[in-house]
Amino acid sequence: MSRLAHASVEALSEGGALAERVDGFAARPAQQRLTAAVAEAFEQREVLLAEAGTGTGKTYAYLVPALLSGLKTIVSTGTRALQDQLYHRDLPRVREALGTSLRSALLKGRANYLCHYRLNQAKGDARFTSPEQASQFQRIVAWAGRTRAGDMAELEGLADDSPLLPLVTSTVDNCLGSECPFYEECFVVQARQRAQAADLVVVNHHLLLADLALKQEGFGEILPGAQAFVIDEAHQLPELAASFFGEGFGMRQMQELARDCLVECKQTTGALAVVQAPARALEQALRELRAAMEALPPRGTRYRALTLPAVCDGFDVLADALATLEQAMAPLAETSPGFDACVARARDLGERLARWRDGGAASDAFEDGAGEAAGEAAGGEGDEPLDAVALARAAARGGEVYWYELSARGFRCQRTPLDVSAPLRQHREQSRAAWVFTSATLAVGGAFQHVGRKLGLFDPDTLLEPSPFDWPRQALCYLPRDLPEPNTRGFGAAMLAAVRPVLQASAGRAFLLFASHRALREAAEALRGGPWPLFVQGEAPKAELLRRFRESGNGVLLGSASFREGMDVAGDALSVVVIDKLPFAAPDDPVFEARLDAVRRQGGNPFRDEQLPQAVIALKQGVGRLIRTESDRGVLVLCDPRLTGKPYGRVFMQSLPAFTVTRRLEDVQAFFAAPL
Repeated sequence: MSRLAHASVEALSEGGALAERVDGFAARPAQQRLTAAVAEAFEQREVLLAEAGTGTGKTYAYLVPALLSGLKTIVSTGTRALQDQLYHRDLPRVREALGTSLRSALLKGRANYLCHYRLNQAKGDARFTSPEQASQFQRIVAWAGRTRAGDMAELEGLADDSPLLPLVTSTVDNCLGSECPFYEECFVVQARQRAQAADLVVVNHHLLLADLALKQEGFGEILPGAQAFVIDEAHQLPELAASFFGEGFGMRQMQELARDCLVECKQTTGALAVVQAPARALEQALRELRAAMEALPPRGTRYRALTLPAVCDGFDVLADALATLEQAMAPLAETSPGFDACVARARDLGERLARWRDGGAASDAFEDGAGEAAGEAAGGEGDEPLDAVALARAAARGGEVYWYELSARGFRCQRTPLDVSAPLRQHREQSRAAWVFTSATLAVGGAFQHVGRKLGLFDPDTLLEPSPFDWPRQALCYLPRDLPEPNTRGFGAAMLAAVRPVLQASAGRAFLLFASHRALREAAEALRGGPWPLFVQGEAPKAELLRRFRESGNGVLLGSASFREGMDVAGDALSVVVIDKLPFAAPDDPVFEARLDAVRRQGGNPFRDEQLPQAVIALKQGVGRLIRTESDRGVLVLCDPRLTGKPYGRVFMQSLPAFTVTRRLEDVQAFFAAPL
């Protein structure tokens, strides 16, 4: 054992530094094995892939060697909420316990920081839709005068999706960089400077990938100086990386461009007369295109979108509107940094639109692959629309897929690479740093091949530490009998009929996780008016729903895939987790379809190599909501009969904690009736 590993284990042992100085700390053998492995990776500049089940204490396990090593370390988390928790709660505790004075910094993407320039612009032009919004804006103005970090998270009560945020923060598109009159006071610049000077920097995956893949956050780079990287919630990284190594544009980006162009006109005499008409024309082109796209499925291939004449024509009009706006502003570019930036944004968006419409290699390959795809589709390969199958084959050859997605009032168009393992591996090798990838959900059937391949890892060191909780005593896994196949019409009603007695035995206190929003809505209607308070995803912000669910004491919470992660409800408020179906990815996802075909063309088995392991990891994330502490007790209800009726069901069950498994409702009732 290396010196760093020995020191790290000692700090986390009974009677060690953390036991002496952190209230409630308990030494855990699994945590000590994990910290030793992390320390060895740091010392040897190796790669470690480590699954640490719920309750292992992986945050302390990597923070201790990071702080004791003296290496410049980047810690990346899955979300900004986890980032704040790690930096403001966990890191100070560990640093104080170890008595180290190493400098640390919290760094987020620029859209999380107040922008002095945009706030100044908004003061004279902001239009509010309600008195509450106007009051919130005044709160921001008052806070801007006293904040030292400019982190918008400091403002309590400001929702993540507040329409005020784009008015007072910058993006890579509209930031003026060193041309900004407020550059010396810029909170993003200051945060970057603190990160460059720090020994340990806490970032999130979005920022890590932006800096790693695109260098788009600007103001210099912090990553090249790092000697060690810890990627927490590492199972999220491949999917996120696909968007950063691709390219896209959206309706909101273009609407903000039009609005910013008009705001800039106030700085230049006569500019409004030149810019107003083309800016309004761009807004109108966006509205008309979105209306035409209403006839499309919510998500689909570029080919599918452009087969509709109205949509194809709409993109023509949009391209012309962007070009006209760029030409109108070109003579104004020298009058202000703002106009110069707007011209560059219009040009960039126009180029992205042109590349997406052209489709690159995928477009060229489509004609070659369509006939073959048509024959295969006719042979019964699946329920996908013919164009999705055809483009999947074409895109697999080109290594990328072109697709669109509709939101309630907008759209986004994207080019996504099918495999990001090569660029991830390239950046990792160039860094010559230690890399630790960890999560509670990485292994499938005890093996790491699936996630290792996606991360571009060749023969990494691995560690699998199961959750140290007493699962046979604390939890029970119930597989209801006689449920129909999950794709049959009566499945939803039968599933709820099987679940109701469980809810009665537990007196509510349950989280029901659904594979589709449609199933969620149907369950909400069926359970509404029942004996338990009902909390339904979409009827309130996630944080508010969770708060009300915890406080209710006997509520029933209904959620979909986005609730699989980041939902931490410890104690009696949550004693049942119900999962309706095995979480196989939606068959109409164009990126997933193209990825499956790429596996097939490379001689692999799409189900075994992609669909099954991805579903296993997703199921483990949902199951992880049940037991959060040593004192929690609960029942997991898995309603999909394929767990017992299909051979692959064993892979799912082998990947879960060591539950006691039952098919008898009486065992569930006895579990809840037993004294604690």
